Amino acid sequence: MAKKILVIEDDKDIRDAVTYALENEGYEVISSENARILKSIDQHKPDLILLDNWLTDWKSDANGQQLCFELKSDPKTSHIPVILVSAVSNIAEIAKEGLSDGYLKKPFDLVELFAIVKEHINPPAA
Repeated sequence: MAKKILVIEDDKDIRDAVTYALENEGYEVISSENARILKSIDQHKPDLILLDNWLTDWKSDANGQQLCFELKSDPKTSHIPVILVSAVSNIAEIAKEGLSDGYLKKPFDLVELFAIVKEHINPPAA
């Protein structure tokens, strides 16, 4: 069974490129332009979440770091690896404070994307 990755990214081009690349590697990808999908996380049961740190269509008082902290603080979701994705220069600090399992600095290439995914979940079965 393919490993499932939830991609939450408000930039359509990045979201589509990441989705396409990961699907070509054999992962099942669920993508969303906003974090509302987290309300139904029990239904999706992702093996990994790639979470943009600056989402424009969520709510004014939340960002990826805060959402990650909430996911990691909830016993129901704390086991799911969360990778924060951002172009900000201090993403390492933001990721640490948000309790994320890692981070990916934009712009990134596919080698970096695949490496961090494989670091946190096993590759899909061939």
